[in-house]
Amino acid sequence: MQSWERTIAPVAGRENIFPFMDGLKMQKSGGVRILMQLDFNEERFYAMMQAPALQPFAPEVISFLNKLSLRLLQVGRSYSDVISFAYWCRKAAVLSYAKEYKDAAKRLGRGIVFHIAPSNVPVNFAFSLAAGLLAGNKNIVRIPSKDFPQVRIICTEINNLLSEYPDMLPYIYLVKYEKGTKYTSWISSRCNVRVIWGGDSTRAEIRKSLLAPRAVDVTFADRYSACIINSDYYLALDNKEQVALDFYNDTYFSDQNACTSPRIILWNGTHIEEAKRQFWMYLSELVDQRYNLAPVQAVGKWDALCLAAMNNNCSLIRDGSGLNIMRLKVKELSADLLKYQYHSGFFFEYDLTQMDDIIPICHEKCQTLAYLGDMKEEIQTCLIKAGVLGVDRIVPLGRTMDFSLTWDGYDLIRTLSRIIYDY
Repeated sequence: MQSWERTIAPVAGRENIFPFMDGLKMQKSGGVRILMQLDFNEERFYAMMQAPALQPFAPEVISFLNKLSLRLLQVGRSYSDVISFAYWCRKAAVLSYAKEYKDAAKRLGRGIVFHIAPSNVPVNFAFSLAAGLLAGNKNIVRIPSKDFPQVRIICTEINNLLSEYPDMLPYIYLVKYEKGTKYTSWISSRCNVRVIWGGDSTRAEIRKSLLAPRAVDVTFADRYSACIINSDYYLALDNKEQVALDFYNDTYFSDQNACTSPRIILWNGTHIEEAKRQFWMYLSELVDQRYNLAPVQAVGKWDALCLAAMNNNCSLIRDGSGLNIMRLKVKELSADLLKYQYHSGFFFEYDLTQMDDIIPICHEKCQTLAYLGDMKEEIQTCLIKAGVLGVDRIVPLGRTMDFSLTWDGYDLIRTLSRIIYDY
């Protein structure tokens, strides 16, 4: 019997908490449970409800994640995002995260966390699940509906590993179902925390499903990111191919669908034009080798270009790189510039005269500022002095996709756990 087909023994004398599920059968696909008409396994969900909350960074959770890491490092080598997750959840890494939480001994998980993963970032669901586990919770995770190979690999290894860690069964439930208020409402009404990853329209739809009185929402909305490159620093580098690869991984790897992917490229320094020429040349060579632009994406880029040009005084930069890279020169940064964003290699570009020029785009929709050059402290000082409402992360170029337990300004361990306060 496969691990995802296991059930928990019935509890005698207990009321049927799923009367409307009688007669429904579980289906499986790719090693994960497929919810058909809210097709939960009654006994397993009851066991989840009864299981105790754990302390953050519980030894059994760390052991489970470390074993998962070892397995993924063996089977996920073809996918850099799977390998990144595997390194992130290995024991040594998790123990380093735990050092930041001196009050963990006074904390417990909040209960059942319902994670609604984005449909366009394959491995996000695994990071969200791991954060929920490390915070001490029982987790129901709705994985992406799209059939990503990365999702199948991770789900299969989780399910197989549960046979070695039966005590972890009540803490992990992977589900997959088509979008629909009926399904989401049923789970929402029984969870203690709901974690929503997705766009504004997704969040608005899910919030129609009411939570229990003490339950809370943790939401990650539509956001965008930018990148600042110091031209003098870039030109002094020997390995410009690595810079191109780092930028490619930040942008094209997710097709710019991740909120962390830079969409605005900002330049400063004294040799901007030469730095631009070399930067885009190296990137163009890499993109031509690795990236395939579908016709519908090409049409979408031209449509976005026309809208941006009409509303933001942008103009197309013609550099011979083809449709794989579309660059729009921006004459002035404005707060509404990213209303006209697109993906698939679509970039706004602007030359800074001083660091304060970035302020108009650093509103609450701006998540990450990547940088290349010795400017992290200058950026941070500028943002704090201006009192901006956006920018939660300042990271080196090539690291925008790196997941952290502090995300979008949320400390996930403290947000997904509760403290037993003592006087």
